Amino acid sequence: MDKDKSEEIYKAFKSVVNMTPAQLKLWLDSKESKAVGSKADSGSGKSVGHHSGRRIVEIQHKKKAELDASDFAHMQKVVGYVHRHLEQRPHGDVAETPWRYSLMNWGHDPTQ
Repeated sequence: MDKDKSEEIYKAFKSVVNMTPAQLKLWLDSKESKAVGSKADSGSGKSVGHHSGRRIVEIQHKKKAELDASDFAHMQKVVGYVHRHLEQRPHGDVAETPWRYSLMNWGHDPTQ
């Protein structure tokens, strides 16, 4: 991947992931987090978003220079998911909705 593309992905990721690693880890341990999203095929019972959240925490703990192609691919996936999901915002208060909880599994809290 060329340097310009990786920089673009890095900046977009940093702009959509608005939860700190500590906030995200705490959230992922909650029953609300585990109750939303489509289930992964891995047999773990965890949703795709929940698995993604764990991967985001790993990425957040790396230095920029340590990020590899797999990290950038996941970061790009996160950016795409968050942008698509934000377009589906329900009307009214979203504080305790599956919509918000799903976004939070992907590192984005729309109420922040």
